[in-house]
Amino acid sequence: MRADRQPGPGPATSTRAAPANKVEALADWTDGRLGIYALSKSNLRKIFPDHWSFMLGEICLYTFLIIILTGVWLTFFFIPSMGEVVYDGSYVPLKGIRMSEAYASTLDISFEIRGGLLIRQIHHWAAIVFVAGMFAHMMRVFFTGAFRKPRELNWLFGAGLLFLGMFDGFMGYSLPDDLLSGTGIRFMEGAVLAVPIVGTYFEMFMFGGQFPGSVIVPRLFTVHILLIPGIMLGLLTAHLILVFYHKHTQFAGPGRKNENVVGMPLMPVYMAKAGGFFFLVFGVIAAMAAIATVNPIWLYGPYRPDQVSTDAQPDWYMGFSEGLIRIMPGWEIGLWGHTLVMGVFVPLMIFPLILVAIWSYPFLEAWITGDKREHHIADRPRNAPVRTAFGAAWISLYLILLAAGGNDLLATHFHLSINAITIAARIGFFVGPVIVFVITKRWCLGLQRRDKEKVLHGRETGVIKRLQHGEFVEVHAPLPPERLYTLTSHDQPQPVVLPPEVDENGVARKVSLWKRTRAKLSRGFYGEGAQIAKPTAEEHREVGSGHH
Repeated sequence: MRADRQPGPGPATSTRAAPANKVEALADWTDGRLGIYALSKSNLRKIFPDHWSFMLGEICLYTFLIIILTGVWLTFFFIPSMGEVVYDGSYVPLKGIRMSEAYASTLDISFEIRGGLLIRQIHHWAAIVFVAGMFAHMMRVFFTGAFRKPRELNWLFGAGLLFLGMFDGFMGYSLPDDLLSGTGIRFMEGAVLAVPIVGTYFEMFMFGGQFPGSVIVPRLFTVHILLIPGIMLGLLTAHLILVFYHKHTQFAGPGRKNENVVGMPLMPVYMAKAGGFFFLVFGVIAAMAAIATVNPIWLYGPYRPDQVSTDAQPDWYMGFSEGLIRIMPGWEIGLWGHTLVMGVFVPLMIFPLILVAIWSYPFLEAWITGDKREHHIADRPRNAPVRTAFGAAWISLYLILLAAGGNDLLATHFHLSINAITIAARIGFFVGPVIVFVITKRWCLGLQRRDKEKVLHGRETGVIKRLQHGEFVEVHAPLPPERLYTLTSHDQPQPVVLPPEVDENGVARKVSLWKRTRAKLSRGFYGEGAQIAKPTAEEHREVGSGHH
């Protein structure tokens, strides 16, 4: 029996050599209290799969850091106040014009402070790229099925980051109090007033009185720089912790299974690539900011409630919300002396429903399939036709609403009738996603058939051969084993089968509506006509033996 020796009062002994210098001594002192050596040894050599699409998430992370850095710099000079001043700066066309301190300070940042306009442009472009990167990153996760167990929570965190980024971006470009941003705030006020019963109270609380009030810019500033970024930073930290713990999904290939990871270590390979990519992203955004001006507020002038700027459009990621408003007929319903503005209230209710549908999709698909396994191998989009078709239909709906939100610009630039564009957008809202769904699904099935032909008959070589009886055929070359594995390693879930209508005693079974709905959805996802059966080993051997 072994007895562990308890530490006595005498000095502890160590077999480790004395620190070589003060830096090493400090590292030893820190490690004795935080355990950095052990933590680094177990994590810095962690293996991560590698694929170009993972750069989308890195772009989101780096642009978020750029937004924080430039945003902190801008807060040193921006004055979030709606108090009126007379402009006396260097921009001559606005000299002597009364404006808010917020607008005047934004002009000073742009024209008086060295490098101010460049930092403003970098901040705005980084916000645009951040939301675009989040959108593309989530589409990559969706189409490859990377949201499945155990990554459902990360899907929720990512979706939350996307939506918070959109709202924070809206608040950010509303702060300068120029004529364009003021029009956007007016749009928000109309949406709030459309809420029955409590809409008026919300408006009075937000604006501190009748629109435009005197507190909306300071309140938006607080939410923009403190509340939403704080929540986003927490979500981002949780998201990265889960990514580090679960790692990225890896695409199918030889040696890649749910139980292993094929890739490069975090240190030094992944960190070196990530560091270089950060500076590349920063450089590209700085170049965009230097070349292409976004939101030139000096051209719009200060906000006045009695004016609306022409071609007033929000940033692209909020354009679909305006599209919902523009395609909705201006219906109003009078009830008990109150007017319900359905033309605004109905789109306002559709928006959260779309968000809930996006958030809940991983759980819906898991319920339909009944699949409780962990998935660390990413799907090829063609191998999940219904899921891919849903994603394409959602993107088409987004683009239709984005076009509807700019129906005035389309009408003026292409000399079209704005009423015709609006009617076409209304029809497209209901018909467009259905058409895109059907086309995408058939496209995926066609690609599955093509893959099956490749597995069974090989790839086309372009070599034409004439047979003895005069027939011309193209020579096919067999695929290498690793390619065969990639094309046939995916799962093909089978639809849920309901039990017989009667049991062994002849008594009718009671099947709940919940179970019948699940079985019907399962047939739609994985039944006949929803996937092409992948070739079996027996079929491949039979074709290869020449009996075909």
